[in-house]
Amino acid sequence: MSLIPDDLSTALEIAGAVRRGERSARDVLDQHLERIEAHEGDVHAFNVVLADRARATADRIDERIAAGEETGPLAGVPIALKDNLCTRGIATTCSSKILEGWQPPYDATVVTRLSAADAVIVGKTNLDEFAMGSSTENSAFGPTRNPHDLTRVPGGSSGGSAAAVAAGFAAASIGSDTGGSIRQPAALCGVVGVKPTYGAVSRYGLLAFASSLDQIGPFTRDVADAALLHEVMAGHDPLDSTSIPGAALSLLDQLERGVEGLRVGLIAELMGGIEGMSAEVVDRTRAAADALAAAGAEIVEVSVPATIYGLSAYYLIAPAEASSNLSRYDGVRYGLRVDAPSLTEMNIATRTAGFGDEVKRRIMLGTYALSAGYHDAYYGKAQRVRTLIARDFDRAYTEADVLLSPTSPCTAFALGERTADPMTMYVNDICTIPSNLAGHPAMSVPYGVGADGLPIGVQVLAPAMGEQVMFRAAAAIERSRR
Repeated sequence: MSLIPDDLSTALEIAGAVRRGERSARDVLDQHLERIEAHEGDVHAFNVVLADRARATADRIDERIAAGEETGPLAGVPIALKDNLCTRGIATTCSSKILEGWQPPYDATVVTRLSAADAVIVGKTNLDEFAMGSSTENSAFGPTRNPHDLTRVPGGSSGGSAAAVAAGFAAASIGSDTGGSIRQPAALCGVVGVKPTYGAVSRYGLLAFASSLDQIGPFTRDVADAALLHEVMAGHDPLDSTSIPGAALSLLDQLERGVEGLRVGLIAELMGGIEGMSAEVVDRTRAAADALAAAGAEIVEVSVPATIYGLSAYYLIAPAEASSNLSRYDGVRYGLRVDAPSLTEMNIATRTAGFGDEVKRRIMLGTYALSAGYHDAYYGKAQRVRTLIARDFDRAYTEADVLLSPTSPCTAFALGERTADPMTMYVNDICTIPSNLAGHPAMSVPYGVGADGLPIGVQVLAPAMGEQVMFRAAAAIERSRR
């Protein structure tokens, strides 16, 4: 059963209508809350729905508009937040028992900026625990289902955020992407998903998985909405030491520029020959390239040889950083505490009860990779591979302005199909991981469906701070579907 609506407005349309007084923010919100009430029980996109709080926000926006006051670029737009973004006074759990009920005393920077833009926060979305997974089946609060087919996964780890937009529960949502956790669920749910350049969007208030890889980005129904959300969230933040200086890039004014004269590179290593890569996914990527060629772009094939090692490098670097970051959840300062006779026993009991199997697996792998005698052989070597990937991308961008590849090797797979085999699950991120390792922007754009009727996404990649040309190409791909 599909729950995909065909009558919902984009964020830009909603904000424009609300500012002009053609629609009220409260009516827009109620429309989305009605869909949540009707279908959230089937999808489970949310860990918490903030209906009363959202209504109060919408009413304040309507009062300001009635008084003739200026409102922000997201006036009245219902937006969902991944439940690893701190929200003051609202439970932020990372879908883990170890943080169940914890209420942060502050908002993440992106939450502050969305609120300042007059977005209406409708809830916190489900995810793989601590963002570790590719299917949103690792949540301590149960799996999320794909609105296109409730027997299928929505992707992960930001599956709740992707499903919320696809199902019409929110006009846009926010996720985090450490190895593909925005782009892969965007592809599987048939929405647009963007991973910005590392440092372009503040990570302050994002509960860390792997600090050198994590990045925050939007899910939307179209490319223009994604550009709008990026403009609102991006820009320097002194609270994030990795934040890039300077204002956010202007993106909305780039979307109609077209691709005449752009060089678009198909990444040879990601266009076939990968275990589990569907031929129809490759075919749709080539079709997107053909559409760009018809719009005036030059299509070339480029090689990024080190991408084939990305999966191996990632699953050493990310767990190593997770091992360090998750050591703070010890039952002492906040979150779950399981009492025991001694401090050591309490730490062990708390972490045993609080963390799920996948999180424990990655903590153990990361701790091993960092341990004495193995650090150089595993973590150190993985970091050298990361450098090789970045260098290979740099060479590729001397031959092309943007790159194309599949986003996910396949369409949405069945719930439970891959949970018993972690390696099969990890392969879902093979096309998306390289951009995280390099720190470059990338996004997924829906481009048709497979033989099973489920969405296929095409990935557009660009060099660091290359969001403008990336969005130009993405907009052209989107226009070619019409």
